[in-house]
Amino acid sequence: MFTGIVTDVGRVRAVRDTHRDRRFEIETHFDLSTVEIGASISHAGCCLTVVEKGLGWFAVEVSGETLSKTSIGDWVEGHPVNLERAARVGDELGGHIVSGHVDGVGEVVSITSEGGSHRVQVRVPRPLHRYIAPKGSIAVEGVSLTVNEVEDDLFGVNLIPHTWEVTTLGTLKVGSRVNLEIDMLARYLARWRETA
Repeated sequence: MFTGIVTDVGRVRAVRDTHRDRRFEIETHFDLSTVEIGASISHAGCCLTVVEKGLGWFAVEVSGETLSKTSIGDWVEGHPVNLERAARVGDELGGHIVSGHVDGVGEVVSITSEGGSHRVQVRVPRPLHRYIAPKGSIAVEGVSLTVNEVEDDLFGVNLIPHTWEVTTLGTLKVGSRVNLEIDMLARYLARWRETA
């Protein structure tokens, strides 16, 4: 489990297809002496397992399923990646409960400056749009955000300068593909309604 509060922006240092999956090596500022092999780390909102580590980097292997359902297949050497280590019992829950299971890939349709902030509008793949509500939570590239408005399959978020500067969201452009995870509560409420 994660909170959607990014604690490092890593960088893809190497990409290689293996006989099993696709392997990514990620440069990080994390103290890797405290990261065990097998640990879960959120990468742009996608929970991946550390399979190897070295000085200032770790490796993950990504399955074809994950590559097809997220934006990770777009990553190349040098690509910046929002990183968050798994939450521990007793940690501050600064964002919202995030599972690290990407629900879909959205597309940025507009970015507008508003004072020091940026309003970003994202198109959501259907039927995922049913789970997004104004003032609800959503994880975009692993970042916990509050939904400002929803209109059909579009939603908007406001990014304060801090978020714009310390995450990869500041590199977004119109047309950027972004990993989305809907609020877990919305997912279960919708399922309950469908089956009640």
